[in-house]
Amino acid sequence: MRAIIPALAALAVAAAIVPARAKDSVSLGMTLEPPILDPTAGAAAAIGEVTYQNIFQGLTQIDAAGQVAPSLATSWSLSADGKTYTFHLAHGVVFSDGEKFGCDDVKFSLDRARAKDSVNPQKALFAPIASVACPSAATAVVTLSQPTASFLFGMAMPAAVIVAPGSAATNKTKPVGTGPYMLGSWVKGDHVTLVRNPKYSGKAPAMASATFRFIADPAAATAAMLAGNLDAFTLFPAPEALPQIKADHKLRVEIGSTSGKIIVSLNEAKKPFDNLLVRRAMAYAIDRNAYNQAVLNGYGTPIGSHDVPGDAGYVDLANTYPYNPAKAKQLLAQAGYPNGFAMTMVLPPPAYARRGGEVIAAMLGQVGIKVKLVDMEWAQWLAQVFTHHDYEATIVSHVEPRDLYQYANPHYYWNYHSAAYDALYRKYQAATDPGQQLALWGDLQKQLAQDEPNIFLCAMPKIGVWNAKLRGMWKNALITVDIVSQMSWAK
Repeated sequence: MRAIIPALAALAVAAAIVPARAKDSVSLGMTLEPPILDPTAGAAAAIGEVTYQNIFQGLTQIDAAGQVAPSLATSWSLSADGKTYTFHLAHGVVFSDGEKFGCDDVKFSLDRARAKDSVNPQKALFAPIASVACPSAATAVVTLSQPTASFLFGMAMPAAVIVAPGSAATNKTKPVGTGPYMLGSWVKGDHVTLVRNPKYSGKAPAMASATFRFIADPAAATAAMLAGNLDAFTLFPAPEALPQIKADHKLRVEIGSTSGKIIVSLNEAKKPFDNLLVRRAMAYAIDRNAYNQAVLNGYGTPIGSHDVPGDAGYVDLANTYPYNPAKAKQLLAQAGYPNGFAMTMVLPPPAYARRGGEVIAAMLGQVGIKVKLVDMEWAQWLAQVFTHHDYEATIVSHVEPRDLYQYANPHYYWNYHSAAYDALYRKYQAATDPGQQLALWGDLQKQLAQDEPNIFLCAMPKIGVWNAKLRGMWKNALITVDIVSQMSWAK
């Protein structure tokens, strides 16, 4: 026994001097599960949160400062008439299945997105494209039908990522991209794991893997962070838990901004929401400040149109319809509803909708509008509300940046039609002077505030919670993403 003890001691000493293996994985929380993993075929922001700049890349990208930056296109030039972009493509890039990337993939992706039978959720982004040409494998020439102020920005959206012809049909469940990661596993209802792409042409990222865990319940999200079961929750769903979170010195809290606009979406194809007086009455009946305090713990910012503070050209219209129940009742009477009316509001899982629905329903009830609340899971919401327009009202956060173009789309799910708005939007797109662009952007917001197609509630805050040793996290988020290749652990 005595001979064994020194040997054990020597082993213990040897083990103590061997450095511990550095952590090279990260676990990230998400409220909603992506229904598919192809951002060119589905509208859910969760798709891009998992795949954007991780699996898939676009010609351009949005960086942490909210600016357009190079990606698969390392540089570009614009013709004097503002209609032709020449993109110079990165060399040596391959897809994760080994297929070489080149201009043919750019042409395929852009032509596919703008085709008549396209299912791209942001099809309007590609409408200005007149043609795509490939003078060489490393050069893509995109010609527009007219100068389009937002084109480069649009090409940086998740819906504009570049896909290959051979794998496009199966990207929903077996995504193949040019990014630093590829799909490791997907356990439906629980998590998606990404692993390093060994064929990635750039520098290998610090994280060998990333697991996105789906936790819709705010209390469960809080418990997971406090227990250390998650390393980060970049859009933390429980603002009421922040005092408890902040007391844990192993965690870091960052309050920033997003492009999210929380709105009560109204289906104008159904009565009485086709009546402007009714929509304005609802706007007067809702106290945005009270909603912000009750649902977002005051971290949001009340808004009066479909844009957020900090965005270039933002106009503060939050007081267009100040809280005024008496005015709301007056307008309802003028619209032919002196005793109010009954309506149904469907609520997707996020707390801003489920909790917010109770708050909004109580306010509308005070002016005679009786609201039936119906909880709806995310996949059903996407199918029934977004795709088939089968709803009266809902609460949702639109997180796409600078997405006023959706109001010029007569087939979008809220069925808003306005000749005045459409004319303004055409002028904005054709404008080449930056000052004129900003002025017209403001006019678009003002037109929406007058028409009140939806009830604009609050700008969504970015409440980020993560391990204090985790680096590379974004404080603000112009787009909803978790770019794993930018993450690392402090030594």
